[in-house]
Amino acid sequence: MTATFEGSFLGDVERIQPDARLECKICWHVYDPAEGDPVWQVAPGTPFADLPAHWRCPNCDGERSQFMVLDD
Repeated sequence: MTATFEGSFLGDVERIQPDARLECKICWHVYDPAEGDPVWQVAPGTPFADLPAHWRCPNCDGERSQFMVLDD
C-alpha cells in the first residue's frame, strides 16, 4: 500500500485560509487565488478550497493533494 501525500493542510481544505497561496511539491508551481488559473479557466479570487474537483496542477498535472501551503 502506497501512502499518499496530503500537503501541509493534511488533506482537509477547510484548514486553508481563502487567500492562502499553495505550491506544488512536484514542480513548485504556485496557485495564487488572487490570480486564479487561466489554464483551467479558474477566475481570479477563487480560493484553493473552491477549485473544481477535477483541477490539477497546470504545470505538471499533479493532484491537488500534492500542494503545500506557503508561509508568507
